[in-house]
Amino acid sequence: MAPPLTLDAAHYRDLVRRALAEDLAGGDITTEAIVGQTDRARGTLLAKSPCTLAGLDVAVEVFAQLDPAVEHTLHFHDGDECAAGVTVGYVVGSARALLSGERTALNFLQHLSGVATMARQFVAASGGAITILDTRKTTPTLRALEKYAVRAGGATNHRMSLNDGVMIKDNHIRLGGGIAAAVRQVRAFGARPVVEVEVETLEQVDEALDAAADILLLDNMSTDDIREAVRRSRGRAKTEISGGVTLARIPELASTGADFVSSGALTHSAPAVDISFEIEPA
Repeated sequence: MAPPLTLDAAHYRDLVRRALAEDLAGGDITTEAIVGQTDRARGTLLAKSPCTLAGLDVAVEVFAQLDPAVEHTLHFHDGDECAAGVTVGYVVGSARALLSGERTALNFLQHLSGVATMARQFVAASGGAITILDTRKTTPTLRALEKYAVRAGGATNHRMSLNDGVMIKDNHIRLGGGIAAAVRQVRAFGARPVVEVEVETLEQVDEALDAAADILLLDNMSTDDIREAVRRSRGRAKTEISGGVTLARIPELASTGADFVSSGALTHSAPAVDISFEIEPA
């Protein structure tokens, strides 16, 4: 289900261009006043807390766009775990480029590493008994990067876009005349063969199974109801737990026998990792 751990370079370069245009719309008046055009500097990326890294190439791209001659040395790759107090890498180049790009580079690196770190924590808590999925609850324009960071943390991407799979949710069910009717309409539309249906009660579980849904999204159900839904679905459909999913609940949810558990928190609530960029004359 998950794409390999690769990033579309053209995509993130465009994101970096837009981010720099936002931050440097009128130039960097402080840096231009203090630092000469030919001054060179060395910046050190330092992890201040334990983390799983993601977004290293994106951070380096920030400095490369400001100084095409910039040089860098990275001691880690995306997906690597890094302890607190460890040097992640160095960047050497124009002092102005390093100072002007510092915040943008760290914004990308701290956020994406935060997503990867939380994903790694969820995967570890699952003990391999259930597949950890993300959701479409991502920052607008940053979905590809955030879902990449999820993969860097060892979790699995769900849908990348609305065209990436059929998911019949509560609003579809209300507007489509019920679960059975909605599933029939999807099948008749010629959509992909795998159909996922959101259910909130055991009665809806039975309706979705009778409609031959392939995956049941168990939304905000109690642990006892999840176990019963999994029992009823065994051999007929896969099950995905969603709603109110926290890191503390993962071991309990993993014990239910469900196939997947999805959490929007991986992308919308992951705290930024504390990574510093310390600059000195080169």
